[in-house]
This record gives sequence, C-alpha cells and structure tokens, in this order.
Amino acid sequence: MNNMPLTPFSSLTPDVILNALDSVGLRSDGRLLALNSYENRVYQIGMEEGPPLVAKFYRPARWSDDAILEEHAFTLELAEREIPVVPPLLLAGAGTLHLFEDFRFAVFPKQGGRAPELEDSNTLEWMGRFLGRIHAVGALRPFSHRSVLDVASFGTGPRDYLLANGFIPPDLDAAWRSVVALALEGVQRCFERAGSVRMLRLHGDCHAGNVLWTDSGPHFVDFDDAAWVRQCRICG
Repeated sequence: MNNMPLTPFSSLTPDVILNALDSVGLRSDGRLLALNSYENRVYQIGMEEGPPLVAKFYRPARWSDDAILEEHAFTLELAEREIPVVPPLLLAGAGTLHLFEDFRFAVFPKQGGRAPELEDSNTLEWMGRFLGRIHAVGALRPFSHRSVLDVASFGTGPRDYLLANGFIPPDLDAAWRSVVALALEGVQRCFERAGSVRMLRLHGDCHAGNVLWTDSGPHFVDFDDAAWVRQCRICG
C-alpha cells in the first residue's frame, strides 16, 4: 500500500479492474460502467456467464483490512437473518476481501431498485421495521475495528485536524473556533444527558441513496461507514 501515487485511483484503469475480477475467477465480458461513489470506486461489470456484478475498490489507507472484514461480517450476519441487505460475495477459497495490484476490492451481486417514496407513510413504516431489525442485530455483539461515533472521533479530532493543517482561512479563524466550540459543547451535553447507554453496530450512512426500493420493499446497500454508536431511545 505504500507505493500508491498521490492520486490513489489514478492507476485503477479498466484493464486493472477487469484483471482484478479475473484474479478471483470471475470472467467478465468487458462491459464496465462506473457507479456513483464518493470515497471508493464502484463499477458494474458484465460477466460472460450470469448477470452483471458490482465491484467496489476501496480507497487506500481509509480502512484497515480488519475494519473492512468487520463490515462484511456484519452485512453477512444481517443477510443470514433475512434482513434485506446486499453483502459481498463469499468466493470459494478467497473470502470477501481481495487484493490486486495494491487495490483492495470486494464483489457484490447487482441488485437494482428505485429511490424510496419518503412521503408515503407505508414506505416509512416498512423501512422503520427493517431499520429496527438491523439495530437489534447490531446490538448483539460489538465492533472491534470500526470507528466509534463519539465526540472525540467526529468532533474534536476533525476540528484539531482542520486547524493543524491550515484549512481555516485566517480571517475566519476566530469566528469558526467560536461556532465549533458552541456546537461541540452542545453535543457533549447531549452525551452527558444520555448517561450510561448501550452501544450497537449500525449502517452509519443510511441516507435515501443507500436504500433501493422494489415491489418487495427496501434493501440496504453500502455499509462502508458502518460504525459503533451509542444506542438511543429513538434508534433502540
């Protein structure tokens, strides 16, 4: 991983993508379609036999192998309990996380769908039931390698990074520090008010774009930001 260029995906060419699939025994027919993804690179890939597959190439150095495998294990656990998620394919002799030319990647079945109609009460109820089941399973055991959603990880740590690396213009520095301090104080009070509460694993990025709807209901995709968080009355 130390030999990656400054632009981490500059060497992820179509040939590399198709050869990566070939390295785990998946023969593509050469069709390649880039899908929307902010942190990673995700492609729909046509196969010589069977339906297209989706390959996700992970941004180098963002997650450890253990953290990615923990995400995969969580989605496989949810799928085993018949919760509609899209886990990575467990390839014979290769597991779920693969390495090709310094790129780590996973392969998923292609499952399409449309955006959920969030103004419809039946849709919201349907999604809420499955989110409740995801959280119930998430409370059964801890994450050991994923990020923890707390004030340090998502508040003071990012603040200190931005200040230390000159991201805040000098003319805005005082005002920015003041606003951030007020926000973090408010968040800290919320954590203190919650007191001692249970932790649970959850999706971590469950916006409408990561919920695909079909006539059979929702299915949840992209657990890349799965996190270890405090359980609250609302999500419990």
